[in-house]
Amino acid sequence: MADNLDQCSPLLQEILNSLSQSVDEPQTSVSELISFLNSTLDAALSDPENEDAKANAFRALTKVHQFVSTPSLDQAIIEALSFELPMAVSKFGGVSDGCLELVECTIDCFISMCSPRDMLSILCEALAPPSETIRDSGYIAPLLTGLSKVFLSLQRRHFEQVKVAVPIIVKVLKGRSLELEDEDPEFKNLFDRAMGIANSIRAVCLKLEGVESEKLRALLGLYVVQIMAVVSMNHNVASSQPFVLQLSSFFPFCGLSYLGVITGSDVDKITRAVVGEDEDDYMSCLSDVKCGASLSVIWGHASDDVAGAAEEDLNSVKDELKDNQTERWQAVGMLKHILAPATLPWELKRHAINFLICITDGNISHCDEHNDFSSYMTTLFAALQAVQMIIMYASDTVLRKNAFEAFKRILADIPASQRFDMLKSLIINSNSSSMIAILLDIVKGELHKESCQNVGNDELPQAKPPTLFWTANVLELVELILKPPEGGPPSFPEDTDKVLSALNLYRFVLIKESTGKTNHTGVISRSNLQKAYKGWLLPLRTQVTALMAETRNDYELPLDALCTLNPIELVLYRCIELVEDQLKQQSM
Repeated sequence: MADNLDQCSPLLQEILNSLSQSVDEPQTSVSELISFLNSTLDAALSDPENEDAKANAFRALTKVHQFVSTPSLDQAIIEALSFELPMAVSKFGGVSDGCLELVECTIDCFISMCSPRDMLSILCEALAPPSETIRDSGYIAPLLTGLSKVFLSLQRRHFEQVKVAVPIIVKVLKGRSLELEDEDPEFKNLFDRAMGIANSIRAVCLKLEGVESEKLRALLGLYVVQIMAVVSMNHNVASSQPFVLQLSSFFPFCGLSYLGVITGSDVDKITRAVVGEDEDDYMSCLSDVKCGASLSVIWGHASDDVAGAAEEDLNSVKDELKDNQTERWQAVGMLKHILAPATLPWELKRHAINFLICITDGNISHCDEHNDFSSYMTTLFAALQAVQMIIMYASDTVLRKNAFEAFKRILADIPASQRFDMLKSLIINSNSSSMIAILLDIVKGELHKESCQNVGNDELPQAKPPTLFWTANVLELVELILKPPEGGPPSFPEDTDKVLSALNLYRFVLIKESTGKTNHTGVISRSNLQKAYKGWLLPLRTQVTALMAETRNDYELPLDALCTLNPIELVLYRCIELVEDQLKQQSM
């Protein structure tokens, strides 16, 4: 139908003539027009190199635009067309720049002639069609521009109507953005339209007063931080920064501060202003606002220009976080939204780690008896897990080193009475033998630190009170590794690191308790000695001995396998000797 321009133009003209005369029942002619446009589009898209097909599409759109903009066209026909034509013509946006311009002009005609409330629904429906196959930015862009103009035309219930549109806009922007490369011109075009939406909402806010204005500003704030996250995902810093600068300039207008967003208090405030009590699912459409809120501060940390656009003094924010432990915990919890996602670039994660080091540097406030810590334990646990991912998977050695430093500082910021429980939870929930080994070494370091604090105590060693780490819980950690709860012995070489670390921890505790003539952990009680000897050490010796013999006899096995078992054998035999000595002394 649309292969030849000379054939299609008369047919299109015939359809338009019929439509102009069908005031009472225009739907049949509207359907014919949509069918014609779809066939014309198929011809243009099926062969992108066919210039005739593109020209055919351009001329068809030109005729449609001329028809829609005819001053004498009956309003009933305009309204009938408005329900289907915006979606139909938007599909042409990716054919050529000329087609895109005509699409926008056609949508503008409907915006100027139809009810803003109706056009809001129509454009939102076109932007989120039942079929998810339409993802081209040429299709999305004119609809976004149309919505930004519709917002300005709304006469009443501005907040409620914009609130309906924002999740749809965000979903489309995120879906398309994740598919685009930084060098793709569509990337800039897409986010230029996203910024147009933000500017329109701000313009509407300026026309309102009182509660309505406050609620719409809060909604704009949610949109801004959500787009902050979207524009940062899967894109390099250089491509994202121009849009981050623009988004940051909205912060003062929306009442957002760096301290408020990095602690989450501003995010909670604007969320409460936007979301009603019976709308819990609304924020599922804006699932990245906490990530975007955290990113806004990290972008400011990385660039003075960004901080300037937000009118923020980042040094004062850092000082406040150093001085306030609760706010510091809140900030750490928020930063997990940057450190955990795989979609964010490593450069932003590096800046986030550096920010963590900054706010935990020097003389920071501590309160080991903090009454509110339990409410932050879950978020801090998640943050520590996110930092672990950086330690394990970052390719940059400096980043891994800094991440480990940040990890230790976050742990040190946790009240001592809760620190062991946090380490135990991290160990239980880790699948990495190397990471578990690191965590066990940290436990040993805490034990050593407590031992050093007791040096010089005038009390007799036997009279020293139990300490926070020197408890039976330490033996539970050792047993967790040497006798896994899921049954069976440890697996080698997979578990080599954590087994060696667990043996070293057991040896350290056994030596310290026996030489200090204490038994805070219960390690030198006869029952625990026998349990360790028969339940952990001897079975492990049998396993290691067999593996080493197999490795020596099988020349096809790599030499590395033997090398990894040697340290375990040395520490294991030392542990067995120590236990046997203790059992012998207790039998005398």
